Amino acid sequence: MSELQLKQRVSSCIDDAKAKLHSLSRDIWRCPELAYQEVRSHDRLVAFFHQEEGWQVDSRFKLDTAFRACWRSAGVAQGHEVSLAFLCEYDALPGIGHACGHNLIAEVGAAAAVGLKAALEDERKLPVQVKVTVLGTPAEEEGGGKVDMLRDGAFEGLDVVFMAHPSKEDATYLPCVSEQDVTVKYHGKAAHASAYPWKGINALDAAVLCYNNLSALRQQMRPDWRVHGIIKNGGVKPNIIPDYTELEYYLRTPSRTELPVLKAKAESCFRSAAMATGCEVEIEFTRNQYDNILHVLKNESGSTDFGNVTFAVPGIHPYFYIGSDALNHTDEYRAAAGDERAQLFALRVAKALAMTAVDLILHPELLQKVKQEFTEARRREDKR
Repeated sequence: MSELQLKQRVSSCIDDAKAKLHSLSRDIWRCPELAYQEVRSHDRLVAFFHQEEGWQVDSRFKLDTAFRACWRSAGVAQGHEVSLAFLCEYDALPGIGHACGHNLIAEVGAAAAVGLKAALEDERKLPVQVKVTVLGTPAEEEGGGKVDMLRDGAFEGLDVVFMAHPSKEDATYLPCVSEQDVTVKYHGKAAHASAYPWKGINALDAAVLCYNNLSALRQQMRPDWRVHGIIKNGGVKPNIIPDYTELEYYLRTPSRTELPVLKAKAESCFRSAAMATGCEVEIEFTRNQYDNILHVLKNESGSTDFGNVTFAVPGIHPYFYIGSDALNHTDEYRAAAGDERAQLFALRVAKALAMTAVDLILHPELLQKVKQEFTEARRREDKR
């Protein structure tokens, strides 16, 4: 079978599976689940691959709501294997469900893998043995499930990883920056705000100073750094000096090498507010930092734990239009992600990912170029 015929086979196999793929996406969309709690979505995806012939499926792989499904081609000597992985995300946002379209990410990953396997399984003249892996990666919106899985070795042995993310436009690349969340807690002392306020230590004053400190810091920040946050707890009643307040901030920089610099500056703002008011302060950075996506094949806005993956394995993360001009993380985008009009675009990008995998399988020199540029990109990033 020629390269063109293989790609045509990928396309037709994905088209043949469109009804069950749409059903998979809709089931995930109807039951939004938060990070690390994606039990029904996990079970639905595991059941999907159990029903497909030839897949070895591991449920609860590394994490309770992660999974792995693997298939290997036949007919080539051992020792010549290309290992490709398609990633599925399926966690939702609090309050607005699948307003980032992760149900479509899951569908695209499943569709690309199923289409590639169907095209390859009857082909006896492949230049290499091929291993196709699907990794279900929970907790992208909060927590960083891929970082947990990287730490536990889930990505070891892979040559290239693929995923695609819904957006308001098609793009081979949109900048994704390094990011870390931090929670800041101030502990003061309650007192009657009118009768004897001098007996209190005002934790709300500390929170306001913290907020203003960071606002003042922005004047001296690099133009491409971002700090944004909210006061989550500001006290109980106006006549009680607040003894506890809490803020949450996101810190973002274009490169993971710059993030520690911004974190140190922000931490000075947090601590100085406590010192000025006499409060105690707790600073809790999240366990997992999100790295920027490593640029490999020359192909900054939000952040994703896929960035961490690209420092371990070469990967691509294109964005795709879903038939709506709504913006991600809005109720309008949630509706669009569940609309049937999104299906054309989701399956189209799944075909593109699977056909790119065909290119890597049939052209060993292209895979070698990817690996070489990955090494060079890592070296450049480490020097920043």
